[in-house]
Amino acid sequence: MTPKRAASSPSPTSSSKPTRRAGTTKATKPATAKATKPTAAKATKPATAKATKRAATPNTAQAAKPAAAPKRATAARNRRGKAHLRSADPVLRELIDAVGPLPNASEGRPDKDDHYGALLRAIVGQQLSVLAARAIYNRLLDRFGGKPPKPRQILADEPEELRAAVGLSRAKVGFLRSLAEHVLDGELELPRLDELPDEQVIEELTAVKGLGVWTSHMFLMFHLERLDVLAVGDLGIRRAIELAYDLKELPDAATMEAIAEPWRPYRTLACRYLWRSLSNEPT
Repeated sequence: MTPKRAASSPSPTSSSKPTRRAGTTKATKPATAKATKPTAAKATKPATAKATKRAATPNTAQAAKPAAAPKRATAARNRRGKAHLRSADPVLRELIDAVGPLPNASEGRPDKDDHYGALLRAIVGQQLSVLAARAIYNRLLDRFGGKPPKPRQILADEPEELRAAVGLSRAKVGFLRSLAEHVLDGELELPRLDELPDEQVIEELTAVKGLGVWTSHMFLMFHLERLDVLAVGDLGIRRAIELAYDLKELPDAATMEAIAEPWRPYRTLACRYLWRSLSNEPT
């Protein structure tokens, strides 16, 4: 029995070493297996999370592009235009430096795909100061729930009530009704205007009662954002050119065309700077 007791009761020193070695050997395999599993699991989860984030990031960026890209493109285009105008015309260079940055041309205007709303707004603003045009247009919106009225809404409204409530002239009420009728009858195909050259857009619009060359120019400049429009019939542009170029009288169309020739292909931007010099840009 003595040998058995000796074997079953080893000294602390001799028993600790084999126990640790045995434990180490046995623990190595499970530890390796256990370490492998968590490592694989941890690697999988972050990879999945990262993949999800990466997948979401392009979508987010793509979703932001429609709003951000047009603004960046407009800003870049205006920078190129400004550089061209400053180098092409020393008089205009001084004027540009004096008036400073231009305001956002699209602020407060109908969406770019709302051609009807833009034309309606242009009719309201004809032959009015900036402040008067804005006030009357806002009253028109208020009458139709804060939104630009649709053609059928204009035709359904009683003309005299519309005139009195908004502050329009009888002539302008007639112009609004004419525009609504042309759109509903299909005589004015608004979606086509995006594809037409400037002169054809003017032809299409001036076929509608109340839409003259001036209104067509404003539509081309501020709604379709055409780059090379010279508003020869605008009194503000004529007055600004008279002052800037020290003319003895208001310039006629031919004089304006000659002065503006170096501005091509950015005559729209030049007009905006000229309006800005009078603090009288159309709304």
